[in-house]
Amino acid sequence: MPSQPSIRPADPRFSCGPTRKRPGWEISAVGTGSLGRSHRATLPKQRLGEAIERAGAILEIPAGYRILIAPASDTGAFEAAMWSMLGARGVDVFSWDAFGDRWLKDAQNELKLPDLRVFHAPYGTLPDLSQADPARDILFTWNATAAGLKVPHADWISDDREGLTFCDATSAAFAMDLPWDKLDVTTFSWQKCLGGEAQHGMVVLSPRARARLASWRPEWPVPSVLSLFGASDEQSAMFEGSTINTPSLLATEDFLDALRWAAKEGGLSGLMARSQANLAVLESWVERTPWIELMAEDPAVRSHTSVTLKFAGPDTAGMDEEALRGLVRRMTQLLEREGAALDILPYPKAPPGLRIWCGPTIDADDIAALCPWLDWAYEEAKG
Repeated sequence: MPSQPSIRPADPRFSCGPTRKRPGWEISAVGTGSLGRSHRATLPKQRLGEAIERAGAILEIPAGYRILIAPASDTGAFEAAMWSMLGARGVDVFSWDAFGDRWLKDAQNELKLPDLRVFHAPYGTLPDLSQADPARDILFTWNATAAGLKVPHADWISDDREGLTFCDATSAAFAMDLPWDKLDVTTFSWQKCLGGEAQHGMVVLSPRARARLASWRPEWPVPSVLSLFGASDEQSAMFEGSTINTPSLLATEDFLDALRWAAKEGGLSGLMARSQANLAVLESWVERTPWIELMAEDPAVRSHTSVTLKFAGPDTAGMDEEALRGLVRRMTQLLEREGAALDILPYPKAPPGLRIWCGPTIDADDIAALCPWLDWAYEEAKG
């Protein structure tokens, strides 16, 4: 049985959302000049507009695309897009984890779309993306946070598509290179790759998406909190920081701090390199560790932000799901007690295992320090 490691991660927070703050973050770094003021006043409005501008610059969003801030995190942003824009064409939904399933349930049970095709795959695998029909709207998740799988590329999306692509990119934006020419409606939150606070999402609209907003009204009623119709106007104030409902200016100031840090790290390429380095450390440990393996066996589709692990080897081969979940609970309780790792449980609906955030706000040294603790906790919990 391995002895207890002597070195702990400098920061044991490995949650997949909300995620760890940037290295060196302190509350004193968050500006306070906009706090306690109306979000419509000049300074707060300028801060919200700056958040949009800086995010667009880091993500390298092309000219002609527009960004707005939505309530209720990525969930609110994606549902606003669905409720405001679907129904004009048939819809193809590609789902392979809990979040893709959420959009599928909305399409089936709430919007009750009559022309709906479903392409579903179990955890650890992708559906057949080549089945996407360019004449239809497409809904998919770029990086499935619960499953730890990403789409390897966007070649399966037609350049000559007639429908729109709706991409949930919340665990990919700021850590993966998104091909904007393939994406028409893209959503993400502040609380994932940059470690921002929850409850705020962003929607990126292509010119084709804004044309849909200008020309189409669905047959169902759209609550005002989910309405994006104001974004059909090229001069919409939503692209300058006007929001559907009252935003948190404290969260806005914190997001601005994260964006400034991202720029100092080298922008998108620097953030991607940090995340990929974190995954490389974890992969190296898995390769030499017989009791664990990566849920995503194919490196081409393996997430380098939300990394999911499953048990392997003879010790756990005969365990049922309940026993495996018990093992996970014992491991994570030990790790939390020792201050070595916090919040690495799998998503509740995912198979039993571990889920470790390797996004750009994580330091590779902390991943390296974590691995011996995982070995120790496994042996302790198994015994």
